[in-house]
Amino acid sequence: MDLFSRSWTALRAAVAGLADEDFARPSGCTGWLVRDLACHLVIDAQDVLITLVTPTTAEPTRDAVTYWNVGGTPPSGDDPLDALTVRLAAAYEEPRLLKFHLDDVGSAAGRAAELADPEQRVRTQDMVLTVGDYLSAYVLEWTLHHLDLIAHLTGAAEPPAESLARSRAMLEEIAGSAFPPSWSDQDVLRVGTGRRPPTADERIRLGPLAGKLPLVLG
Repeated sequence: MDLFSRSWTALRAAVAGLADEDFARPSGCTGWLVRDLACHLVIDAQDVLITLVTPTTAEPTRDAVTYWNVGGTPPSGDDPLDALTVRLAAAYEEPRLLKFHLDDVGSAAGRAAELADPEQRVRTQDMVLTVGDYLSAYVLEWTLHHLDLIAHLTGAAEPPAESLARSRAMLEEIAGSAFPPSWSDQDVLRVGTGRRPPTADERIRLGPLAGKLPLVLG
């Protein structure tokens, strides 16, 4: 849960530090500008708040790794929900308003996570998880989106090293195989999730794992 807080705090700080013109730059999410990604983070924070106040006594059906549904087709930007996010982001008009809303809702989500019992079971998307597993799953969410945020920005703060390492470990569990040890955590996450294609040399080094990629998480 501490890693959830650190990764989320780092991501929100990165957004808060953006210049207004950065919001009109492309993000690492296909079809989304930085402002669209920031709006998605507001929605993510709302989801965290909703889930943490949706307790259940049912037995867990997923953990931090199996929380993720894995597909093989990267998003094209044409999904109706993705398109809705773009329209919502445009409605803010001024970056300062989007920054304010993310700070407001995001801070609340962070406080709720700190106060939550890690053993409590919660329900989300027809799944039951412990709070600890749910928040651990979101370390991967925050870290990937932090990489998306800075994909086309110069000098922006990177995700915490421990968040990158934990996210890599989770992705390797999801893949059922380790990535080449010489690869950086960022390269593993970007290539593994289809945020960039592997080079010819990287594909050779991946071996049989190359056939499983990309791991599109949803």
